[in-house]
Amino acid sequence: MLSFILRRIGVSILILIAASFLMYAMVAVARDPLEDLYASNSPNREALIQQRTEWLNLNQPIPVRWFNWFLGAARCVIPFGGCDLGVTIQNQPVTILLGRAMGATLQLVTASTILAIVLGIVVGIVSALRQYSAVDNTFTFASFLFYSLPSFVMAVLLKVFVALTFNDWLAEPVFTWPFIIVFSVIFGFFLQAMTGGPRARRLVTFAVATVVTIGILYFMSVTAWFLDPALGPVVAPLLIAGFAAAMVVMIAGAHARYAWRTAGATAIVLIVCYFALQPVLAGWGGWGVFALFLIAAVVGVVAGWLLGEYDKGQAIRIGVFTGLLGWGVIILDQFMQHWNEYVRHPRVRGRPIATIGSETPNLNGDFWISGIDTFTHLLLPTISLMLISFAAYTRYARGGMLETLNQDYIRTARAKGLPERTVVVRHALRNSLIPITTIVAADVGALIGGAIITESIFAFSGMGALFNNGLRAGDPNPVMAYFIVIAIFAITFNFLADLAYSVIDPRVRVK
Repeated sequence: MLSFILRRIGVSILILIAASFLMYAMVAVARDPLEDLYASNSPNREALIQQRTEWLNLNQPIPVRWFNWFLGAARCVIPFGGCDLGVTIQNQPVTILLGRAMGATLQLVTASTILAIVLGIVVGIVSALRQYSAVDNTFTFASFLFYSLPSFVMAVLLKVFVALTFNDWLAEPVFTWPFIIVFSVIFGFFLQAMTGGPRARRLVTFAVATVVTIGILYFMSVTAWFLDPALGPVVAPLLIAGFAAAMVVMIAGAHARYAWRTAGATAIVLIVCYFALQPVLAGWGGWGVFALFLIAAVVGVVAGWLLGEYDKGQAIRIGVFTGLLGWGVIILDQFMQHWNEYVRHPRVRGRPIATIGSETPNLNGDFWISGIDTFTHLLLPTISLMLISFAAYTRYARGGMLETLNQDYIRTARAKGLPERTVVVRHALRNSLIPITTIVAADVGALIGGAIITESIFAFSGMGALFNNGLRAGDPNPVMAYFIVIAIFAITFNFLADLAYSVIDPRVRVK
């Protein structure tokens, strides 16, 4: 394993060196960074040309300029080595610009990638388990539709039909009865199709889901819930308890008593915290919230260790997931309580879903207001990137699951009488994740590269803007900073994918 890692690192370094030289040479030849000054009528034009020539070392041959850039970039991997990626044509340090741009883009790409992977795998599994059903056909149609849409078309559609429509509707957030009935019937039909089983059970699921959805939408309409939303002292505890039950059923099964005790004890602690922290939570900041996430995980670990009986490891996992999700419910409720304050802010003016930029200029607010502002600006570009990747993950997850479910050891597991949850989660899912692991590694770099178009449409100041500005000006240093980040991400995640194969499938061994 050690020799494999060292060989891969060595080959990766050689690839980076060769690719960086080719990229630098192409950018340097493509456009003259002095072109705008040659066309200028400024009286000090010659002085400006001489100044920019010194900044960018344009009086040196391209190989020499690349070598100087490479020496500065190599110091970035040395602690306290003085990272130097050069300057732009405005004499701005590229390292500072790269730090800001990479932080914004990674925030965007991380959210979209996690959502795409989680939703894609879940939908792919459900689609495979309901093969050729209405649910499977619906997911198949939607995934092909999203996959075929270019990113700029997706972004424009989200701007028009999500942001502008929702902002206009928010002035009077009332659902009409035709919309309530049609939406509830469609949701009930979709939920019963996902549930499956005998016809009687599907009819009961359809009826209950339709009636409950009608009641929820009517309540939201008459109370103008979208103007001042909150989960409240009833829904929040129910959600915490619901997440606890879901973790038990998904991880251990409904018959594991120790799992119910672990999840129940963790949920009770979180419900008590929900009511106890309401008077003080509004004044907390990001570090306090993060610290309590850690405390919630520790509570889950303790509950699993004390109540896990013969399977403490599984009980600890249930407790940790219950703690994190339950604390997430508490934080979500707190953000929702500050929604009305954000919407009525003079800088927002009742139109919260942003269509441009990464933040609202001159917005003064605490941690909760700033968090909502970040969410509203990330929402549309995140959905745009997520839907495209979601389509690919769905198809790969469905195909891998169908192939695995037809294997002999799956039939043997079912013949031995194992519960279907155990067959799907423990035997089929893990062995169908290798194709997903492969495309995740390739998709991370592609998402950062594809964010160029999405960031341009949403005027998001990230890596895409850094690349575009550098390329248009013929400035190689920002382009090279973008390239080196993409290359490192692509090589690193492909390397991690190779190592993950042996973790997912014990039959694969790296030698």
